Amino acid sequence: MPGRFLSVFRPVTRVMPEVKIPERRVAFNEKLLWTALVVVSYFVLSEIPIFGAVRQGGDPYYYLRVIFASSRGSLMELGIQPIVTSGIITQLLSSSGLIGFDNKASEDREILAGTTKFFAILMTALLAAAYILSGVYGTGISSIRMVAIFAQLFTVGILVILLDELLQKGWGIGSGISLFIAGGVAQKVLWDLFSPLPLEENGNVLGSIIAYFQSILRGESPLTAFVSRSRADAPTMLGLVVTIAVFIVVIYLETLKVNIPISYAKYRGFRGQYPVKFLYVSNIPVILVSSLFMDVYFIAQIVWSRFNAVGDNLWLNWLGIFKDNEPVSGLAYYMTSPRNLTSFLADPLRGLVYSGLLVALCVLFAIIWLQVSGMDPASVAEQLMDSGLQIPGFRRSVKPIQSVLERYIPTVAVLGSIAVGVVASFSDFFGAYGTGMGILLTVGILYQVYQAIAQEQMWEMFPLLRRFIGE
Repeated sequence: MPGRFLSVFRPVTRVMPEVKIPERRVAFNEKLLWTALVVVSYFVLSEIPIFGAVRQGGDPYYYLRVIFASSRGSLMELGIQPIVTSGIITQLLSSSGLIGFDNKASEDREILAGTTKFFAILMTALLAAAYILSGVYGTGISSIRMVAIFAQLFTVGILVILLDELLQKGWGIGSGISLFIAGGVAQKVLWDLFSPLPLEENGNVLGSIIAYFQSILRGESPLTAFVSRSRADAPTMLGLVVTIAVFIVVIYLETLKVNIPISYAKYRGFRGQYPVKFLYVSNIPVILVSSLFMDVYFIAQIVWSRFNAVGDNLWLNWLGIFKDNEPVSGLAYYMTSPRNLTSFLADPLRGLVYSGLLVALCVLFAIIWLQVSGMDPASVAEQLMDSGLQIPGFRRSVKPIQSVLERYIPTVAVLGSIAVGVVASFSDFFGAYGTGMGILLTVGILYQVYQAIAQEQMWEMFPLLRRFIGE
């Protein structure tokens, strides 16, 4: 039976919209079709503007949007942030023991999934209201426009939740959240490379490749045109090189692992390896830190626009002062990264503080995530024991396995988080396309999608293997 906390949400979960689990085996080609439709729906929603919204100044969340698959001024304004936030909340509550939950009980899993969806819908409503109150869509707008904007954001937010659930329930391949992030990063990279939109300053286009040859034809030095642009936030060829380098580095880090020998207790001849990947906690710390940065930024902007627009409150100034919706000082300023080499050299202290905060928080969240997600040595040792596995040379008990895992897992998790933080921050300093965090997430997502497609193809070729394994 579910705990008292989950039981409260049982009636709510029964009336929420949901996608039914397929009652038949969905063919591989059909899964590809549904997956493609979900991705196309994301791109379409990202291009439809919010009716009644007015853009003012620059985009304060421009470089954070890629992490949450968000598009400014479009129906995908909120992106996947409500889903990510609700997932983090329920994961922390269930794994920390604050709510009664049995992962082996199907009823508990269903109610927990429904509770997560409820929090996602609640976060959609709260974030939609917060965006309106922050002045992103203009100040002093009428109540009717507020209601219209809220209705659009809330409706599309629920649609995004259902699109993600469609893939999670087995109709497609992978996760909607992951595909939206990867799609947004890929779109950003292609746009930075080949955008034909002109820049106001000198007539050059936004796309770095086209602009580079335009600069050469005008007689500009190839080296100068390679490194810099007339507009500081415009993509450069240096950013392209850094983007390729970051992709290679992250792919290499994905392959690093420590293999711990294991054997099956019932069959002594069976031996294998338990891999402890260098990126043991994957990109979870980056997502958590990005969510924290965006929340702090969001609160700072609301406080500034509502209570400190003049900047005469010394204490609130520490939280952040904005000009044209861009932070110019305070905590919000140091929680946003310089996005090119010119900006970094203009204020290196900002870059170093940002990098230090990012790395430190990545390590902190990695340590916390180990404990609450069941990836710590004690939990993994119990999982291996329950699977009938043991480490050769040690008696079959949790303690010996745990002692071996404690030599590797905490150290690997910390070192991997440091590497992720360093790569994410310094790639931003050199203008990597799609941001360093976006590249980190995309490489991991593409690797997972590749594995999922390979598995689906194997099931298609060997259907008896699916029955044997119990899939």
